[in-house]
Amino acid sequence: MSDFIAPKTSGKTDYIGFFAASAGFNQDEVCAKYEEEGDDYNNMLLKTLTDRLAEALAEKLHEDVRKDIWGYSPDENLTVQEMLNVKYQGIRPAPGYPTQPDHTEKTTMWNMMKIGEETGIMLTESLAMDPASSVSGLFFANPHCQYFGVEEICKDQVEDYSARKGMDKKTVEKWLAPILSYETEE
Repeated sequence: MSDFIAPKTSGKTDYIGFFAASAGFNQDEVCAKYEEEGDDYNNMLLKTLTDRLAEALAEKLHEDVRKDIWGYSPDENLTVQEMLNVKYQGIRPAPGYPTQPDHTEKTTMWNMMKIGEETGIMLTESLAMDPASSVSGLFFANPHCQYFGVEEICKDQVEDYSARKGMDKKTVEKWLAPILSYETEE
């Protein structure tokens, strides 16, 4: 993804940013009440609604970044369908997804931006977000960036990545297990 950021020496203005958004605060308490009452329908409905609201908040924040905050697409006027089809400039990848399969990069985001302290969105031991109806990721503005999927990686790539991250190889293999092209040693 670093290919999507122009080097300072290029003389070009380029942007990268992090975000975290949630619509799930106090959701657990309300869902616990529904569970206690045996109200599976409203429990599931609330979880679905807060998940969608968190995603909508991220979409709106990305639009605000493009049009106002960074202002690289001030005249953008897309339909909902065009937005869903990613017809805007830039991408919004997230750790743990195909473009950035390493969930541990969330800790980098949380540490750099103090997301836990600033928002109350915490990371669990498995790096899930709490509240669960939360989303996070990166903003890239480059007009050439696009989503892609990291394919299987080889042992030498894991060793190189491990050294660059300063993380032991077994830990890297644990977090990247779904995309390893080899069997790990137990």
